[in-house]
Amino acid sequence: MQFDSLLFLLFFLSTLGLYYALPSWRAQKVLLLAASYVFYGAYSPPLIFLIWFSTLVDYVLAKRIDASTSFLTRKFLLISSLVINLGLLGYFKYAEFILNTFSAIISKIGIEYQAPEMNIILPIGISFYTFQTISYTIDVYRKQLTPSKGLLDFALYVTFFPQLVAGPIVRASHFLPQCIAPKKFKWNEFFWGLTLLLFGLFVKIVLADTAMAPVADAVFSAPEKATWLDSWVGTFAFSGQIFFDFSGYSLCAIGTAICLGFSLPDNFRSPYAAIGFADFWHRWHISLSTWLRDYLYISIGGNRSTMLTTDRNLLFTMLLAGLWHGASWHFVLWGGLHGLFLGMERFARQHIHIINPGFVVRLVQILLTFITVSLMWVVFRLDSLKAILAFYRNLLRYTPTLTLDVNRAGVVGLVIVGTLLWHGFTRDKTLEERFTSFPAALKVIIVTSALVGIGLCSTGDSRAFIYFQF
Repeated sequence: MQFDSLLFLLFFLSTLGLYYALPSWRAQKVLLLAASYVFYGAYSPPLIFLIWFSTLVDYVLAKRIDASTSFLTRKFLLISSLVINLGLLGYFKYAEFILNTFSAIISKIGIEYQAPEMNIILPIGISFYTFQTISYTIDVYRKQLTPSKGLLDFALYVTFFPQLVAGPIVRASHFLPQCIAPKKFKWNEFFWGLTLLLFGLFVKIVLADTAMAPVADAVFSAPEKATWLDSWVGTFAFSGQIFFDFSGYSLCAIGTAICLGFSLPDNFRSPYAAIGFADFWHRWHISLSTWLRDYLYISIGGNRSTMLTTDRNLLFTMLLAGLWHGASWHFVLWGGLHGLFLGMERFARQHIHIINPGFVVRLVQILLTFITVSLMWVVFRLDSLKAILAFYRNLLRYTPTLTLDVNRAGVVGLVIVGTLLWHGFTRDKTLEERFTSFPAALKVIIVTSALVGIGLCSTGDSRAFIYFQF
């Protein structure tokens, strides 16, 4: 049940109508929880039992941690939570990867072992809701959070349908306080939520699926046949596709939540206007990058030691960030490259100081960051080192030939330039701050254009969001 499907529209409107018609706040929360299970069950009903189990485990263990005064007991309960949660994530997401890697390693020393076909179905959203339950238990252990008083609120925190399958990854300290007070219908919030939902659908359907995906697919499906110009156009097309696809989902999630009276954290803040890799990760998939910072990077030492140790911690964190995206070595390589660039950037900032950089310098920094990030998306997209190296060779072998459709390639160029300009315009402002500052007539034009674009580009066959696979 995707945001860009008719089924979701019917589901959301019926849920919304019943939600505000119910007389009590508890009844509203029960409805939201039931709707969330229906939403999740639409993908695979048996997997509801898994999310029930994960919910109960951390609800009970966090209660026990909070009630205990024994350091050893609290530590044991925390470790139990981590083992159970990461064990489930490891089995469903990484078991085949581990077995295949083990088989490949021992075959190098002459031992033949054929890893069995496990055919494990990856539960959709498990990487997201597992991180939410883990952060909840860790926060209770650190005494930074009081455990949820009731199972209803905690279960809703884990399964809240707008962000259940692809984030943003929400902290309990952000969500649980919103479960206390009843939600009153407010027209201004409702219209802003619908506007964000509309914008999310526009960037997903029009920009990601219609403008970018066909070009990216054409190039990356046969990278060995791509010319120099094809390869560069395809690189920027996928850079745009993955941003529009994921940010589109986040906008839909945030907008849907606002319609229901809840707020979710921003997940993107003009990432393609970033100056450097540290700035990029402050703007891209913010809920994941801050989670990794608070629960992994700082826990293993952060930047509290020598430069070499800090760089090691950065690299380790980014390697795991890559692995979080998928059970494949190309994701690990992608994360490792980001870790290396973060370390090099940190070293450069300590030894090279640019005082009051002007507009031209900042523009060059933004463009260099965008191009480098885009080149790294090649590693993210292609799943073999051979294909990755061949693609990079294509990027270096100049030939003016373009085998792609000229009009589609031109659209990619226009959209990318427009995106860079928009990100530069909104670099230090939120989308809401920018949009609310526009004259009423301009708002009407933007909303109408988005509706027309969605209407023209909708085919009836919704294309899965990229981050659903993670």
